[in-house]
Amino acid sequence: MTNAVNLAAVGSNANSGGTLITSGTAVASTSGTSIDFTSIPSWVKRITVNLDLVSTNGSSNLLIQIGNGSVINTGYTSLCLYAGASSNTGSATSTSGCLLIALNGAATQATGSIQLILQTANTWILSGTTTQVSFNQVSFSNGRIALGGTLDRVRITTVNGTDAFDAGTINILYE
Repeated sequence: MTNAVNLAAVGSNANSGGTLITSGTAVASTSGTSIDFTSIPSWVKRITVNLDLVSTNGSSNLLIQIGNGSVINTGYTSLCLYAGASSNTGSATSTSGCLLIALNGAATQATGSIQLILQTANTWILSGTTTQVSFNQVSFSNGRIALGGTLDRVRITTVNGTDAFDAGTINILYE
């Protein structure tokens, strides 16, 4: 079940056009090694992935993978820069997905949003910001991937693929 808000209806003229933003169903990220959102409509041009107090039982970095028919885990260009109030600064790269945040250990909670925007044909640009409040750290993420077909799924997982989610919620908005 999805919820939709027609922003055109909020204005003074509901017939003036507007963007329909559809919300997926929020998923508790309290178990499993990945969270999948599937059956994304073919007309989607932008997806926002929202994380709220998400953590895992390990310290492997979080990442997004997308796909058409199956999740693609190669061919990404991804960079994550992170900086904190202390000397904890640095960067990480990945070709197996778009990095979301550099985690500081088990039970570190991440909150933020990442946007996936269709650039041309089946090439997607990923960009966003996440924070770890307990470590006073912010991560800036950017990446791209060219799919072989129309995107129909988004996965949130970890680089090692074995750390399990243990807290928080994840949802998507698409338009």
